[in-house]
Amino acid sequence: MSNKGKIGFNRIGLLAIIMVFWFVISFITNILGPLIPDIINTFNLSKLTLAGFIPTSFFVAYAVMSIPAGILIEKVGEKVVLFIGFSIVLAGSVLFAFLHTYPVLLVSCFVIGLGMAMLQTVMNPLQRTVGGEENYAFVSDCSQVVFSAASFISPIVYSYYVTNPMSFAPEGMPWISLYYLFGFILVAILAVVLVTRFPKIELKSDEKSGDKSSFMELFGMRKVWLFALALFFYTGTEQGMSNNISLFLERYHGVDPHTLGATCVSWFWGSMLIGCVIGLLLLKLIDSKQLLKICCVLSAAVLAAGLFAPDSMRIAGYPVAVFALPAVGFAMSLMFPIIMSLALNSVSKHHGSFAGIMCSAIVGGAAGPLLVSMLSDAVSSQRIGMCLIFIFIAYILFIAFWAKPIVKNKLLTDKD
Repeated sequence: MSNKGKIGFNRIGLLAIIMVFWFVISFITNILGPLIPDIINTFNLSKLTLAGFIPTSFFVAYAVMSIPAGILIEKVGEKVVLFIGFSIVLAGSVLFAFLHTYPVLLVSCFVIGLGMAMLQTVMNPLQRTVGGEENYAFVSDCSQVVFSAASFISPIVYSYYVTNPMSFAPEGMPWISLYYLFGFILVAILAVVLVTRFPKIELKSDEKSGDKSSFMELFGMRKVWLFALALFFYTGTEQGMSNNISLFLERYHGVDPHTLGATCVSWFWGSMLIGCVIGLLLLKLIDSKQLLKICCVLSAAVLAAGLFAPDSMRIAGYPVAVFALPAVGFAMSLMFPIIMSLALNSVSKHHGSFAGIMCSAIVGGAAGPLLVSMLSDAVSSQRIGMCLIFIFIAYILFIAFWAKPIVKNKLLTDKD
């Protein structure tokens, strides 16, 4: 795919395009949570485990595609990988838009996950190259804000589509319209990729995976396994929450999943965005290990309030769970960056290989919802099933006490 004759954009324009890419990635990725009640009702799923397979099929694709995508970037370049990635997501969306059955949905989620894994693999080094190394931290923060904002908006769009069904939507399945919307957006994105000239990515040493010996050395370290498991449990918590909030509120509090339920999922991501912004200051004032402890205790406390506060206990006329469950997003907002920084700052070499191992642990996003669903079915109680998340949080709290990083986060009170 030649860049000759293509439109050239300045650095700001390219960064704006990259932010649009992040928005689209997040918008499509995090729509699954609000869809779960509709999927259960539409396909008459008798067990929550069947619903749990949906996010599982999506995140398993990350384990399959992440490493091949990194190799592909070096072989064919960032533009081709971007085009293939968005094309795969388009194919998965169109597949389900026209063949809306439960088995096809599982295949569609897996295909979309393959494309998303490719896109996320190329996006981070691309934004470093475009924004410049000196601006990398700032640009990364901007992309995180955009990612969270899209996660906040997608449930609102879902709510609009199901309360204002499109004429072309299948009878009784207005939410299918979202997949047509994904298709239109992705066609536009592919056109942008085609006409945009991207700079060649030169991967830094800490963005490359090492050879076999480096992986073998890391796999022999107990700390590597413990940190990877922490990230596994974090993504399990994140997806276990977002995929169960709307259904829990419907089952235990009679909340309409198309309106207030979707809004609560939206605010789970919105409160996480607010937490990330506040965290930028907190990480300069409080040691990251102490902050992680606070995040864990606060997460467990608000989760307990959301799960066990009776329906009769209300705030402004709404059940406590309507406020507490979305607030878990705020409480856990700093867990991911702190776990990653503690992990990478706890080894003196092979950071690129270690980062690859940690990213593979994101497959916890597949296991979390499935394990919660399986336990819910086993004990016939979604409330008890969601209690599994307390175990995930408890392990992350253990890491907060156990970690001994070589380099600590610099505070405003530290002297140079």
